[in-house]
Amino acid sequence: MSELKDFQKLVISNAEHAKGMLVGDKAPDFNLPNALGKTISLSQCLKSGPVILKFYRGEWCPHCNLDLREIQNHIEEIKALGVQVLAVSPQNPNAALTITQKNDLVFDVLSDSNQEVIRAYNLQFDPGQDYHQKRDLTLLNGDGSITLPVPATFIITSDSVIVTSHVDTNYTERMPVEEILNILKKL
Repeated sequence: MSELKDFQKLVISNAEHAKGMLVGDKAPDFNLPNALGKTISLSQCLKSGPVILKFYRGEWCPHCNLDLREIQNHIEEIKALGVQVLAVSPQNPNAALTITQKNDLVFDVLSDSNQEVIRAYNLQFDPGQDYHQKRDLTLLNGDGSITLPVPATFIITSDSVIVTSHVDTNYTERMPVEEILNILKKL
């Protein structure tokens, strides 16, 4: 167990420069394919109301699956508040379909296979050589790259302003859904 904690510390230290977007920033717009290949636009989604934008590492990540499943467990309450959920990973649409089916997700899971959106949100990092020896990201990422996004949750208002930014380089820590719901109820 100690080795795993040292390994986690190394990955976390390699991600320290990826700070993400800040509260008050204007959210960069994007057009990305969902699990079925349909193009989803952030600006189009925002016309219907606020958006929860979640960045995750991939369908292979157990922490990511738990986080997205937790959002799914509260999706009716989120929708009742007039909010949409979008999840973004560096994998291709087939992997987005896998995570959607595996977790019975009813929100859009998007593929940022070239990581342009991940870079635009200042989340991209290289987890380091030790990590690459344990997991071959070139086989998992849509573009064959060796980088990952820092897991993040942003709440974006309909005028594209980020009102919540939760970016944690410790990939085991995610923004609790209760905290997300409390913020959404105040919008």
